[in-house]
Amino acid sequence: MHGHFYQPERRNPFSGEIAPQPAAAPYRDWNARIDAECYKPNAERGNLRHVSYDLGPTLAGWLADHDPATHQGFVDSDPSPEADGADGGNAMAQAYNHAILPLASMADRTTEIRWGLRDFELRFDRRPTGIWLPETAVDMPTLRILADEGIHYTILAPWQAADSRLDTRRPYRVELSGGKSIVVVFYDAALSASASFESDATMDADSFAVNRVLPRIAGPGFPDGSPRTAVIATDGELYGHHQKFRDLFLARLVNPGPEVPDRGFDVTTVGRLVGEVPASVFPATQIAERTSWSCHHGVLRWYAECPDASDGRWKGPLRVALERLASAIDTVAGGLAAEVMEPAALWQARNAYVDVMFGAVGAVDFARGRLPLATDEQRRRFLTLMEAERWRLAMFASDGWFWGDPIRLETKHVLLCAAKAVRLIDGAAGTNLEGRLLDDLSTFTSPSRRIDGAGIYNEALVEASQPAAGAAVLADTVVR
Repeated sequence: MHGHFYQPERRNPFSGEIAPQPAAAPYRDWNARIDAECYKPNAERGNLRHVSYDLGPTLAGWLADHDPATHQGFVDSDPSPEADGADGGNAMAQAYNHAILPLASMADRTTEIRWGLRDFELRFDRRPTGIWLPETAVDMPTLRILADEGIHYTILAPWQAADSRLDTRRPYRVELSGGKSIVVVFYDAALSASASFESDATMDADSFAVNRVLPRIAGPGFPDGSPRTAVIATDGELYGHHQKFRDLFLARLVNPGPEVPDRGFDVTTVGRLVGEVPASVFPATQIAERTSWSCHHGVLRWYAECPDASDGRWKGPLRVALERLASAIDTVAGGLAAEVMEPAALWQARNAYVDVMFGAVGAVDFARGRLPLATDEQRRRFLTLMEAERWRLAMFASDGWFWGDPIRLETKHVLLCAAKAVRLIDGAAGTNLEGRLLDDLSTFTSPSRRIDGAGIYNEALVEASQPAAGAAVLADTVVR
């Protein structure tokens, strides 16, 4: 069983607070509600000790601040190497901001992956060997970065295999350039769909085990001696939030207790399954490029008119607008930093800035370490550039494009991240990138409300400046 535990960054980037979200009642906001319904009960029931899971950094940081006991439950459910053997734990890392990596530049992919790995290392006190790709979106360049960073395995959907007839009941290796390879575990589509969407199938965990799981893996192993395996991969929020009482189903399925007779199969984790087993042991396969688990049209859902959305004409222009902004921010940042550091050093510093974001090192100490000969003013400007880069990366979170209308909370939040990034860089350089951003945003329209992207941007800023959002600093919203 694998649970993908993730929530987007919900904090107002200007105030650092999450505004109250009435739709989450009786809780203050959606993070608090999902925590009460899912994260806390699964941690307290010990379910995490028997499953594979990834804990997204943006969610993990919120848990650490608002429910440290549950956060510690996730950390403590990742056993030590001595206790678990090969891999060192049940937990996998996750790319930091949940951006669709095949749509990102190579530099941004590298930063997102390194931030995710470093956050995991600081949080779980070990280097991860597995990583969950956001939306399992994958291509060969992304896999090569993972291998270069020492990642041993990842999980993909079965339709992400190039061979549609592939038997997914065993792990595979994907050969990469430079003599490297990575292990890919394809989850079981039918079982995962049953666990996610068939309420009747999950009323009784014992029946699910006997009638659904066992038939998929019963019988002799493969000719090379490998056992048949089945991976059920779902959103972690399924267990208690999306489906009430599903955390009880999970507990019974993965840790049934001594009164339940032998079901004919073992429950393990992906880490124990592949661990440090050399990739060469597994048969070779190839992936289908630029595919994901929640879009059957590749990764179209996050940049164009995907048939999964009733009207996706806004998605392409939004991505173009933010990509143009990102390029401009990078160019301006590079120019401002040139007086104190080599160009490559700026991007190396960005890759390391996650230590400041996590709180492992103070911002002032980070700047001093990177710029030992600079003036205080130069260091302050450097930190402004780092913060601008932080929020310009956050504006590519996949949630901004997932749904069918840019008027939603998720798209408004990526626009707030863009506002934070552009105002930092305009303030440091005296540029007017925000004006150009507004022009670009005006090229798309909300299907439901018929206001353009610039109007949505302004509306998001106004909403974020309300007293309930804790950020009066946004009163200077741009009006076109």
